[in-house]
Parts: sequence; structure tokens; C-alpha cells
Amino acid sequence: MAKKKGNREVVHLQCTESGRINYTTRKDKKKHPERMELKKYCPFLRKHTLHREVKK
Repeated sequence: MAKKKGNREVVHLQCTESGRINYTTRKDKKKHPERMELKKYCPFLRKHTLHREVKK
């Protein structure tokens, strides 16, 4: 049986400029309850933009 990874949950990252959800990642919501913001590559716009965590 596979081992459980703890309190980590899957979150979706949405591009602030195009509005598309391009990435998914995991985070521990108990340690970091605030929303995640990362600069990631948006393939639709073909440049690096700010991506924010959204509810899905």
C-alpha cells in the first residue's frame, strides 16, 4: 500500500494575464494558509507571468 503524503493538497495555478489554469502543484495548507503566487511560463502568451492559486 502506498504511503500517505501528509496534509498536502493539490492546488491550481491560474495566469493573471490570460486567465488560464496552466499548472497544478501541492502545498501544505496548515503551514501556509495564504494563497501561493509564482512567476511561471504561460504557454498561451509565450512569456513568464504571475500565476496565483485558485479554487477549483
